[in-house]
Amino acid sequence: MNPKKELVIGLAGYGVVGTGFARALHEGRELIRRRTGRDIVIKTVAVKDKNEKFAYPLPEGATLTTSLDDLVNDPAIDVVIELIGGIQVARGLISKALSAGKHVVTANKALLAEDGKELFRIAGEKNLHLGYEASVCGGIPVVQAMSEGLAGNEILSLYGILNGTSNYILSEMSAKGMPFADALKDAQALGFAEADPTLDIEGFDAAHNLVLLIRLAWGVEYPFKNLPVQGISAVRPEDIEFARELGYSIKLIGQARMQDGRLSAGVFPALVHRKLLLSKVVGSYNAVWVKGNAVGSIFLHGRGAGDTPTGSAVLADILSIARDARPNNTGFLEQVPPLADVLDPEEGESSYYFRLMVEDKPGVLRDVAGAMAEYGISIAQAIQKGNDPDVVPLVFMTHEAKAKDVVKAVAHMRASHLLREEPVCYRVLHRG
Repeated sequence: MNPKKELVIGLAGYGVVGTGFARALHEGRELIRRRTGRDIVIKTVAVKDKNEKFAYPLPEGATLTTSLDDLVNDPAIDVVIELIGGIQVARGLISKALSAGKHVVTANKALLAEDGKELFRIAGEKNLHLGYEASVCGGIPVVQAMSEGLAGNEILSLYGILNGTSNYILSEMSAKGMPFADALKDAQALGFAEADPTLDIEGFDAAHNLVLLIRLAWGVEYPFKNLPVQGISAVRPEDIEFARELGYSIKLIGQARMQDGRLSAGVFPALVHRKLLLSKVVGSYNAVWVKGNAVGSIFLHGRGAGDTPTGSAVLADILSIARDARPNNTGFLEQVPPLADVLDPEEGESSYYFRLMVEDKPGVLRDVAGAMAEYGISIAQAIQKGNDPDVVPLVFMTHEAKAKDVVKAVAHMRASHLLREEPVCYRVLHRG
């Protein structure tokens, strides 16, 4: 590419992220020239409805279209930015653009996590950029950090708060003692949660992020459909309060680490010790902690969504293309990574938090401890309190145990009629 030639953009989608990108591009145009030696212009914007009112003016000189093919078929367009979301239509657009020899930048984490193999293959074969910094944790530059800054490290483990909506809800529940449903309504009123919040509150959005982070960290594919995922919709204020009393906060965590030479990963509510920086991440922010064999521990924190943070991440990928940087889409030579050697989730080890509703009578704690001990689970700390004369919460923390043994112990307690409600059982974040 001639460094003096304009880099011409075709933009699909002009919603929150699209307008945020256009704003960042316009406001940073002088700095962009200094960094790249060229101008970057948006030539065509594809939208569903040309009469829609946009949150930011259309870039000067840009034309509107309702046809995505106009972006693919225009030989003047160098880069197609996909910000329409969804799977089928977005996959078709990206595939066509790459096949036509155009670089692509996307914020579509669901597509790349669930069905991205073929797109990375095409980009690799054609030596094209498939940029997705905006797909992982919004404005946090974690893709570049993993693929370049930490490229010389063997990654030992990573974990993080990978969804801002869930973190906002849990933060409000913790600060105000409100039930989940009320905190969710507040998040929706403020625009942090969608009308249908399932992807966020049930952990699937965080899982998309985690699959992409695993690919960047270890160069392997952890199939999204096989990733264990548990959301936060069942978290109750009393569990947040008990966790606080024990010195923890409850966060929705995405975690991946090597255990016995295999990859152990999942998304789940977890107790995070108050001494960890992650426990102090509140509101709609995201954070990622990574441990490498050479660098040790690093911590990345920032806004996980929004117009300008995510638009800034899109712009970062565009600047790499404008500099004529070599594509480094996966961080590894293999553009279609091998399947991960996955540890069976039942073999995963963690300490656990339990809240059991039991009868307030002598011998219950003994019987519960006996059920745990039968499966090799040791109780580290216990709390028993409550005002109900018949049923009280029995709260305890365990030492490390395998997930399959926890399941067996709970089944044993059910069969022994020790439980008066469904038990609450959350992992304690493994810090190694």
